[in-house]
Amino acid sequence: MNPKVDFYFNNAGKWQQELEKLRVIALDCGLTEELKWGVPCYTFQRSNVILIHDFKEYCAFLFFKGALLSNANGILIQQSENVQAARQIRFTSIQNILDLEAMLKANIYEAIEVEKAGLKVTLKKTGEFPMPAELQNKLDQIPALKTAFEALTPGRQRAYILHFSAPKQAKTRESRVEKYMPQILHGKGLKD
Repeated sequence: MNPKVDFYFNNAGKWQQELEKLRVIALDCGLTEELKWGVPCYTFQRSNVILIHDFKEYCAFLFFKGALLSNANGILIQQSENVQAARQIRFTSIQNILDLEAMLKANIYEAIEVEKAGLKVTLKKTGEFPMPAELQNKLDQIPALKTAFEALTPGRQRAYILHFSAPKQAKTRESRVEKYMPQILHGKGLKD
């Protein structure tokens, strides 16, 4: 147990018992406990394997390369259609965790084997995501915006594409593009 991570478990509130059990399971599998992104992260030879996080409705294990796991028991879920590599296992009670403990450890050991083998998730390239028409129109109309957008890192481009594509109404998509044009022109990402 890493003392730097203790605060997370000490301040857990609603899910404290569940989070502590998840911690024990991760450590029982021989992973190293670290604090990353403000949450407990468990690594194997410095590679991220899983992290623990909690939400209002559930707490979860997040497997960084969960897409590469067999998921034979069907408990790994994709958080959203845009998540490519990570997979989650969600819990709503301590009993839920106890019932799944053997499967959880099997998934962790499989994730460790993925790391040992050096496997990588093949991610979609930015160009494979559909470009929202509202953004494409602005890029075609404003050469400086197109130049600035193309100069962004692929991750920043992808974040904008996904953000602009999300609303169902064209009017909302257009307003998002308008709102973020200055940020794009300054070489900034969506959350910069």
